[in-house]
Amino acid sequence: MAVRASTLAGVLALWAIGCGTASAQSMSVELDGTTGFSTEGDTAAAGAQLRVFGELPREYRVNVEATWADRTADVSDAFGAAYPYGGRVSLSEAWVERIFRSKSKLLGVRAGQFRTPFGIYSRSDYAYQGFLRAPLIRYDEYWSISNNFLERGVNVVAGGSRLQVEASVGTPGDIGQSQRRGGVSGTVRAQGYFKSLVLGVSHVNSEPYAPARYATGRLAVTGVDGRFAKAGVIVRGEWMSGRPWSRPETDGWYLDGIVHRRFMGPVTAVVRAERLRYASPRPFTYRDETFTEWIADRQTFGARVRLPAGFTAQVGLLHQSRLLAHTNPVALDLAMTWSVRHD
Repeated sequence: MAVRASTLAGVLALWAIGCGTASAQSMSVELDGTTGFSTEGDTAAAGAQLRVFGELPREYRVNVEATWADRTADVSDAFGAAYPYGGRVSLSEAWVERIFRSKSKLLGVRAGQFRTPFGIYSRSDYAYQGFLRAPLIRYDEYWSISNNFLERGVNVVAGGSRLQVEASVGTPGDIGQSQRRGGVSGTVRAQGYFKSLVLGVSHVNSEPYAPARYATGRLAVTGVDGRFAKAGVIVRGEWMSGRPWSRPETDGWYLDGIVHRRFMGPVTAVVRAERLRYASPRPFTYRDETFTEWIADRQTFGARVRLPAGFTAQVGLLHQSRLLAHTNPVALDLAMTWSVRHD
């Protein structure tokens, strides 16, 4: 049933592309290929993403994206910034959106398969930004939400230039290791703008991703996010709190700095500080009955470097808690991406 649902979403989006190709306003095809290596577990990785996206007449927008990625070891969360590394071809996004505009108001209706609209959630926020790992609060199997959470349903956004409200309802279409069980899922998000500052609050409620034999109840997480941009400097972050299922609690945060000034040429510097806490009434190990709270910290310093011929290099130096580290708390991540686009 899951395969049929994702296939249907892709067919609907491709049908919209086909209907509008002759008179499309702006359609693009983009292909990305990445190879990388992390000193954590001596992990090598490779991945590819193919996207077809753009605008059709009458203010329709369409986006279809297929991905494949794999790595030689799963001992760390390296290279999981925006896509799963499970060695499978996946249909990540496949949606059609209609935009209605007035002088000061906007209404958008999106249908298909799309990323869960929680916090800072778009593909472009995490893919090829200089960070080679997802934030701890957004990575599979870390008792929170995931950048690989997808919804199959309808998303509606409405508002004006200062405030927008977004809501989605559907069923999970996740493609990562932590795939939520079937059932109705819902997300609500409000976002406000003031000059260069963007503030948002989100809430998601769905079935958990863990097995039903012990994960009862619902996944419910609330988050606050913010972004500020000025003079080539972007500061952004999220804080979340909630439960992955009944009884356990999880909360955490991350704060990013992204700097690109003219004198830096092709280099963009990135820095991240983050923390994740998970507390459970059951101990993590029967050898230590007091081990019921898991806390991890990580600091990342890195860069993205644009090179000729469509290549981009990314490097990240990390220091992390021993609960996260495979062996050494210090790790180095390296990646090279080649991108080509046809408009």
